[in-house]
Amino acid sequence: MGIRRDSPKNSPRKKTTLKHLFDLDPKPYVGSPLPSPRRGGGGTDYEHDGILSAISYCNSVFTFTDPQESPSQQDLKRLKLMDVVSLLKSPKKPLHEQLFSPLMSMVSVNLFRPLPPPSKTSIVSALPDDEELSTFTPLWPHLQLVYDILLRLVLNVDSKKLKDYIDHQFIRNLLYLFQSEDPRERENLKNVFHRIYSRFTSYRSFMRKAMNEVFLHYVFETEKHCGIGELLEIWGSIINGFGVPLKEEHKLFLMRVLLPLHKPKGLQVYHRQLAYCVSQFVQKEPALGGVVVRGILRYWPITNCHKEVLLIGELEELVENIDPDQYRTLALPLCSRITRCFNSCNSQVAERALYVWNNEQFVKMASEAMEEVFPVVVEGMERNLKLHWSKSVKQLTENVKAMLEEMDPPLYDKCLREIHHRESEAHREQIQRQQKWDQIETAAAKHSHFLQPTKTICVSSH
Repeated sequence: MGIRRDSPKNSPRKKTTLKHLFDLDPKPYVGSPLPSPRRGGGGTDYEHDGILSAISYCNSVFTFTDPQESPSQQDLKRLKLMDVVSLLKSPKKPLHEQLFSPLMSMVSVNLFRPLPPPSKTSIVSALPDDEELSTFTPLWPHLQLVYDILLRLVLNVDSKKLKDYIDHQFIRNLLYLFQSEDPRERENLKNVFHRIYSRFTSYRSFMRKAMNEVFLHYVFETEKHCGIGELLEIWGSIINGFGVPLKEEHKLFLMRVLLPLHKPKGLQVYHRQLAYCVSQFVQKEPALGGVVVRGILRYWPITNCHKEVLLIGELEELVENIDPDQYRTLALPLCSRITRCFNSCNSQVAERALYVWNNEQFVKMASEAMEEVFPVVVEGMERNLKLHWSKSVKQLTENVKAMLEEMDPPLYDKCLREIHHRESEAHREQIQRQQKWDQIETAAAKHSHFLQPTKTICVSSH
């Protein structure tokens, strides 16, 4: 999804003043010509010419990497951007409508640019909040002010007057910029995009679909995108405003977009925002808990221990909001997964899974299907006590075992007897197999001459 610079509609060409021409810098690129305001009073005309001159100068784009660029010109552009920000902050009088087109044109010229290729082979980071792992754009001294200008336009100007400039293509261009590696730019994008969603109500459906396309492209094609966390933060606020009962469209979004987002290897970067979105759905309709839990179990990682720890915590929080009527159906699959986790060779995964049994709601859910759950859990406990290498895991296992024994001592003893019976049966079968192999080897040894290769003598005719 590339960027097009045809979003703001350029106004027709008109004559410019001599002051405007003198203020233009001959070197940098200047965008489309800007209209002069209608002639009114002398003071107003002079003021508008100064504003248009500042806006026009800000159409020149600097890379901050070209040694031929003048630092003084860069500083001058920053000062003029600050003047425009001050104008938008002024509460004295509303912004003249003739300034909308040059302002939006200037914003588009500065923001909608090709992004550099990723600086790292993988955008995924185990420590997404560490600034040392982020790439900061050298354009930020100018971009920060341009984003401030756009945000103030969205907040202070009637949305109907901006619809000619903030259209579908403009929104797509903003979405493209969420791939920026600079976290400061993504944070400003998040604020602007969310404000557009709030104020431009007719665009809401389109904006939701456009964000969903980004998510699906990330999950099923690239698994590379820097702004998934910020987009999910926007969705978290949107979901918070959904009415109950939820629309079918929103439930499909949960099942087809949010749950598959648990699959990519970069989950740890945006898991906090994703878990919040999912929990919002379950809080609004607890009956969705079963769909969510089964969806998370479907995308459970096999070799990624960090993701396992995150998902165990998410499941624990979901259990507290699930409809209790679903406890019995979810108890066995959920406890089976938790049992496999506390049998994990990774001590962090095993300890996190064992701590789940401190959650009263989880224990209550397990108790709804004790006859089915206990055999699985008790077998996992005994395996940990015999085979696990970590002393801390064994100690936690002892604590959980004591708690489970108190819940239902006869059932726990019954499970232990069944385990011992299965182990003794397996040992007896192993002995029988070994005896049969011994008999086969003995018989083979008695008739070894049948198995030896025949000796042949080659006689040469020479």
